Amino acid sequence: MTVQGSENSSRRGRRSSTMGGMPLNDMPWWRWRSNVRSALHMLSDTDFQRGVWLAGVDGYGDVTDAVYRLVEDTWLDNWSAEKYVGTIFRDSQEAALVDSAVLRVLRIMHQVGPDAAVSVYLDHAGWPEAVRAARDAHVRMAVSDGEDPDAQPRTLEVLQIMTRAA
Repeated sequence: MTVQGSENSSRRGRRSSTMGGMPLNDMPWWRWRSNVRSALHMLSDTDFQRGVWLAGVDGYGDVTDAVYRLVEDTWLDNWSAEKYVGTIFRDSQEAALVDSAVLRVLRIMHQVGPDAAVSVYLDHAGWPEAVRAARDAHVRMAVSDGEDPDAQPRTLEVLQIMTRAA
């Protein structure tokens, strides 16, 4: 099912049909989807985590930033992603994969604390399982959006430009 933009849209002028390759018109809450995907992408890539987060490279935030991006607009820390099927998530399988990742990542965050160093997250016994769950969700969402799940995560600045520009 394709969801078309409203006639009363605040967006005027030329409409872009994609955002970084992701179709815009098929998910009404694509900005939230973009934030969830960005977070899952970073949480699912151990090479990125070690080479960027652990190394302190600017522009990507840290683990806590990714967790907040994952749950801040969606409240996925309070209810199931199933609530958003058809708005943020394409189907129940995608929602279930996101729920699995959110639960694993939040469990670790609650154990180590939101202000813990990146190394504390990465060394946590449950981290590989959280990374795997995030990877499963990320791959499913990226492929559904026609993007390469193995591409490098985008900087937060690029994410902001993409979500603001469309």
